[in-house]
Amino acid sequence: MRTSESISKIAPSMLKAQKEMSGAKKGSKNPFFKSSYADYNAVLEACKDALNDNGILILQPHIHEAERNYVETILMHESGEFISSETEIITAKKNDPQSLGSAITYARRYGLQSLNALPAEDDDGEKAMNRNPKKQTAKKQTNKAPATLSEYLIANKINPAKALKNLKCIENFGADQMTSIEQLNQQQQEYLNSNINFFVTNCGV
Repeated sequence: MRTSESISKIAPSMLKAQKEMSGAKKGSKNPFFKSSYADYNAVLEACKDALNDNGILILQPHIHEAERNYVETILMHESGEFISSETEIITAKKNDPQSLGSAITYARRYGLQSLNALPAEDDDGEKAMNRNPKKQTAKKQTNKAPATLSEYLIANKINPAKALKNLKCIENFGADQMTSIEQLNQQQQEYLNSNINFFVTNCGV
């Protein structure tokens, strides 16, 4: 994280803004964990108005340092003071516009959510109301969701071993020592899901 020489003006404004922020709504689906997560629009919606109302604007330029690409998330105060952090842009395939676009959105989301310490909230009305839980349990289930990440990939005609081999080639992704695709953490799996078309094309069964 980087800051201006002084943060005496932006710090109290950030405190006021955070008191006004709500959690980012989990409106997007993560099929690997059969759960939801907050996408970039939800994160932006949760913090932008509160920041702007307290004299803080959001900037997210792309920068290139030491042969790596980053999204720099900058919270700039009207006084000129700022707080910023960098999130690396990790792509599944170089020179692929779709993969790059997904990676940039991914970096913008995590950078903005992290810098504002934003929690993510469930947005599931049916779960909150808990309507007829016994009847729901008794219902015959059809189209059962895959129980593991490997099953999910195979269902989408992706070879898990080929997918893991490809992920190991991504610098700083963290899969180098993994022996199974099931060892990916949630953040890594969300990345895999956001680039699913690439893996369907390049890691088919």
